Amino acid sequence: MLEVHALEVAYGAARALWGVSLSVHAGELLCVVGPNGAGKTTLINTLAGMLRARGGRIDFEGRDITRLAPHRFCEAGIALVPEGRRLFTGMSVLENLELGSYLPGPKARRRETLAQVLELFPALRQKLASPAGELSGGQQQMVAIARALMARPRLLLLDEPSLGLSPLIVHDLFAAIRRINASGVSVLLVEQNVAMAMEVSQRAYVLEEGRMVAEGTPQALLAQPEIARAYLGV
Repeated sequence: MLEVHALEVAYGAARALWGVSLSVHAGELLCVVGPNGAGKTTLINTLAGMLRARGGRIDFEGRDITRLAPHRFCEAGIALVPEGRRLFTGMSVLENLELGSYLPGPKARRRETLAQVLELFPALRQKLASPAGELSGGQQQMVAIARALMARPRLLLLDEPSLGLSPLIVHDLFAAIRRINASGVSVLLVEQNVAMAMEVSQRAYVLEEGRMVAEGTPQALLAQPEIARAYLGV
């Protein structure tokens, strides 16, 4: 579904990603883990079209999307849940969700999709008229994920969804991510909570200093003592 070949990204003269390659298969839940500053957010923002690749290629469903304008990535079927949620806090929850379905296709199915995301996150039903800024951190993360799902993506990119949340909320959030994947949406998860990311993912990549240093099933990676100790906090 998604094929990334030798991706190079830089901030001015500072290189952030060095020849990164990865793939996400249709229907897969995959995670990218690594220490702070490894380039995980840079990677996911580039895959969402928010940053421009300096080199390499991004193919999505057989189409080269590397040089598309940022809004065309969403049109192609990719949606991003950014780190920090980035909601419009003065707008209602419903207004935030509706912004996710601004393209003609998703807009035509807005009512259907809204019913689906409220089934996934029932706690939001009573909050639709509330300003998003008045919600708890966990509820705001639900809104951020639901907003991305309103675009009816085939690939969902999640950047640090557990950041700043309590363990109980994180458990419920990851259960929802599993259900999203089970519904047929491919998921690429960037996450500092390595244990939870490994638990839900079918495959994992390890990123360090802008380079991919390991790839495999969570079980295979955790079985390598040097990888588990150096990168996975085990």
